[in-house]
Amino acid sequence: MPRILFGLFVVLHGLVHLWYFTLSRRLVEFKPEMGWSGKSWLFSNLVEDAATRTLASVAYIAATLAFVVSGIGIFAGSNWWRPALVGAAVFSAVSILVLWDGGRQLIVQKGLLGLLIDLGILAALVLLKWPPAGF
Repeated sequence: MPRILFGLFVVLHGLVHLWYFTLSRRLVEFKPEMGWSGKSWLFSNLVEDAATRTLASVAYIAATLAFVVSGIGIFAGSNWWRPALVGAAVFSAVSILVLWDGGRQLIVQKGLLGLLIDLGILAALVLLKWPPAGF
């Protein structure tokens, strides 16, 4: 049962990245309270907003897929889910950090919770060696 719950948590965390994909593709009319503005503190001064949003779209779809595949590995009791999940969490955290617009307003909606979840996953897997093998 703990394995199923953990796998479900990982998959759901991955699916949340689809919201940022939705914002990056402008599939809904943007309102500031929705979160990410489509700008990046790193990329917006270097490339056009459309290029930044395209990069974000690719990154957030890749993060979604990485977490969902990791969750499937957890469900299946595979031996590859741990490195896959470490990679997914690192990729997601880096994506959130480099795609953040630099503003402190609405920081939770801009990905702070996701970043904290990624860091928590990394701490659990790498530092605490949790969950134990074969859980």
